[in-house]
Amino acid sequence: MQSTITDEKSALLTQKATSEDSEVSAINKALAENVGPQKFRIWFKNSTRMTLADGYLKVGVPNLFIASWIENHFLSEIDRAVQAVTGSSRKVTFIIDPELSGHQRRTQLDSQAELVAKAQNRTQSQRPRIHPKPKRQLKLNLDTFVVGPSNQLAYSAAKAVIEQDESPFNPLFIHGGYGVGKTHLLQGICNAVSKNRPGTDWLYLSAEDFVNQFVLALKTKKLEAFRRRMRQMDLLAIDDIHFLASKPSTQEEFLHTFNSIDLAGKQVVLVSDAHPKMIGQLSEKLINRFVSGMVVKIDTPDLATRRQICKQYARSMHSHIPENVTKYIAESMRTNVRELQGALLKLIAFSSLKNEKINMAMAKEVMAEHLARTDPIVHISDIEQAVATYFGTTPASIHSSKKNRTIALARHFSMYLARKHTKMSSSEVGRFMGNKNHATVLLACKKVEDQLKANAQLHWFGPAGNKVSNARSILACLEETISG
Repeated sequence: MQSTITDEKSALLTQKATSEDSEVSAINKALAENVGPQKFRIWFKNSTRMTLADGYLKVGVPNLFIASWIENHFLSEIDRAVQAVTGSSRKVTFIIDPELSGHQRRTQLDSQAELVAKAQNRTQSQRPRIHPKPKRQLKLNLDTFVVGPSNQLAYSAAKAVIEQDESPFNPLFIHGGYGVGKTHLLQGICNAVSKNRPGTDWLYLSAEDFVNQFVLALKTKKLEAFRRRMRQMDLLAIDDIHFLASKPSTQEEFLHTFNSIDLAGKQVVLVSDAHPKMIGQLSEKLINRFVSGMVVKIDTPDLATRRQICKQYARSMHSHIPENVTKYIAESMRTNVRELQGALLKLIAFSSLKNEKINMAMAKEVMAEHLARTDPIVHISDIEQAVATYFGTTPASIHSSKKNRTIALARHFSMYLARKHTKMSSSEVGRFMGNKNHATVLLACKKVEDQLKANAQLHWFGPAGNKVSNARSILACLEETISG
């Protein structure tokens, strides 16, 4: 009899263990879908071990660094995966697993470190090696940068950095929308400094490169070498600095890097899609340092500047474009320089294939399809401003990580309207609105759709006090504003 009870207990325990293993397997599968297969392979597949016990999800990791990275970057994705599989939330805890940290175990993260190192070597072979005398220039120069009212201040600030040995302001922070010439100006600064002051140690890289090199330095225990390389530069130029959003450990490292360069009287130049205060999930310390320098915006080029860009691009392509065609294209393409260049490239290619000279009829034929594909109904900045005004908040608050009722409502409606009225993807909308991920945008859109379906009564706190309105009335009012 005792043997039978023991066997039953053993069977139940085995069944429970099998069930938990099945749930953990399902959580891993859901997590892979949430973060994407590449990130899952790098950070989870062979570098973590999960167990469910007593209302907890325990995540075994090989070291504290990986625990900190996963907690800072993937905790919400883990929560969603657990919720989807178990139907309830579990508290996530991290533990050091000796088997994962053993020398005999080779993790996918180690392989990734090697890949990053190889990629770094390839990048260094493609870009100028950063020594006192770089071997090769970057692609873009100030000689080909068309100056107009939209970028005059940014260009003047760039010239000041190039011409003065001591930093006139630090950092120079250039921001603006997609394709307005920020990277062109940044690379132009580096090339001009290299030409005018050949002994200058300078480094141009993207914020993503900075993050990858920092992670690699931690993983390979070469942090001091990384710091020496970054902090001893006379000029550090970083593109897409908004990529540091939601990466607290890398933000802290960059803050120390910036402070070291600044104290030495050297120069930092940064480029971003948004003003420092509009970048969500960026530390207050970094924001304060960024705005203490020269913050300058590049706007969408005006008609005269667009016409000049068209002429210059045609010359670079060794193609003649009649004046009336140049004017027509510049008037038609009002969004950004890259769209303008794309239209010109298509027209020049069409002319070459047809073996005919470019004329107005050809331009209208080519541009008809191009305009239908690229010209937005409304711009996301217009949507964001209209929503912020309606709810009594600011675009900066919509970009932030604040979650009070008013800001959350404004953020949800901004994302919903952006997806409805522009051709931007969920990822692009998320990046614009403070570096939110695409899942956040999808959830916001779903929430607004549910509220519209039920015509829910929504409450928020505006400048004049408590406000209340039905979801459909709010939407109608906002759409009338952005369409007008």
